[in-house]
Amino acid sequence: MTGMDARDADLKKDLDATLHTRRELGEEYESALVDSFLEKVDQRIDSVVDRRVRRQLAEQQMTAARDGRSPRPTDTFGERFGFGIVSLVLAIPLSAIGGGVAHLPGMLVAWAGIVGVNVVQVARTNPGLFGRRHRTGRDDAWED
Repeated sequence: MTGMDARDADLKKDLDATLHTRRELGEEYESALVDSFLEKVDQRIDSVVDRRVRRQLAEQQMTAARDGRSPRPTDTFGERFGFGIVSLVLAIPLSAIGGGVAHLPGMLVAWAGIVGVNVVQVARTNPGLFGRRHRTGRDDAWED
């Protein structure tokens, strides 16, 4: 018998004993017997749920511990390379449109947008690259 079959067998024995006792004692003890049996069922359910919750908590703690020890890179070389290529390919028509419509200022705005998008991408994939700043107790003070 596995663990679950043994528990089911115990529960079946408890039910049989409760029904046998009810036959012997009569209807006046029926509610007390049913309450007693339901209390055993509740305890069984509580123990199963408690075991499952503890198991899931342990799995989450193990996952968190593993993630803390082996950080994965947030992006791959292919993603960085692809983003760079797409930026350069889109820079050509954006430069032409900006230069054609507003001449030099339009081209500068287009390139400022391209550079801005690339800076945001680098900051997103490399969070410590630009130096994290931490707040102090004062609202207007920052420290490195």
